[in-house]
Amino acid sequence: MNDEPAVALVTGAGSGIGRAVCHALLRHDYRVVLAGRRLEPLQETVELAAVDPARCLCVPTDVGKPEPVENLFQQCRTRFGRLDLLFNNAGSYTPGIPMEELTYEQWQATVDVNLTGPFLCAQQAIRMMKAQQPGGGRIINNGSISAQAPRPFSAPYTSTKHAITGLTKSISLDCRNDNIACGQIDIGNAATPMTAAMPKGVPQASGERAAEPVMDVEHVARAVLQMASLPLDANVQFMTIMATRMPFIGRG
Repeated sequence: MNDEPAVALVTGAGSGIGRAVCHALLRHDYRVVLAGRRLEPLQETVELAAVDPARCLCVPTDVGKPEPVENLFQQCRTRFGRLDLLFNNAGSYTPGIPMEELTYEQWQATVDVNLTGPFLCAQQAIRMMKAQQPGGGRIINNGSISAQAPRPFSAPYTSTKHAITGLTKSISLDCRNDNIACGQIDIGNAATPMTAAMPKGVPQASGERAAEPVMDVEHVARAVLQMASLPLDANVQFMTIMATRMPFIGRG
C-alpha cells in the first residue's frame, strides 16, 4: 500500500470548476498539480486555498500540444513520484454564431483544448499509472451537459464534448485490467465566470432568449470528490449534475 497522500492533476485549474475542485482536493489532503495557460491564476488558486504551498505544483501548460503536456506530467513525476487522479477539465468555447460563420481556426482551437488536450493528458496519465507502484489510478473527464444535448450555435463545443464520451468509454475499456478507472461528469450551469451571462439571458432552442438558473460551483467540486474517493474497484461511469431548473430535460 502507498501511505503517502494521493496526488491529483487538474487542468483548467486557474478559475471556475477547476479552481473549486483543486480546493476540494486540497481540503481532503491531496497533493495537487495545477495546470492552465497562465501561471498567475494557478498561483492565485493556491493562495486562495490557504494551504502549504509545498503540497501544490503550478505548471503553465497548453494542453492541446504534446510537448507541454509531456513536460507537465514529467514535472508531476519529478515532484511527487506518482499520479492517482487526473481531472481533465480545461475547456474552450467559440462565439455563439451560426456554424457557417465559424472559421477553421476557431474550430481547431476548440478541438485542440477540448478533445486533443484530454487525450494527450489521459495518455500521459495512463503511462504513469501503469508504471507506478502501487499501480493504477482514476481519470475523470469533464463532459458538460453538452455531451448529451447541444445549445444553439455551439457546434465545435458540442462536437468535442460528445467526443469526450467516446474517449471516456474507450479509456474505461482499454485500461480496466490495469486498475485504472475512468468516469465522466456532465455539468450544467455551475456558477463560474463562464456562465455569468446565464442569469441575464442566453439563447434558447426556441430562438428566444431567457434567463437560466445556476448552481453553486461547490456542488460540482463535491461531486468530483465523491467520484475520486471511491476505491479503484468501483467507478461512477457517468454523472450528471445540474441546476435543477435549468432547461435541459426537454431542452427542445
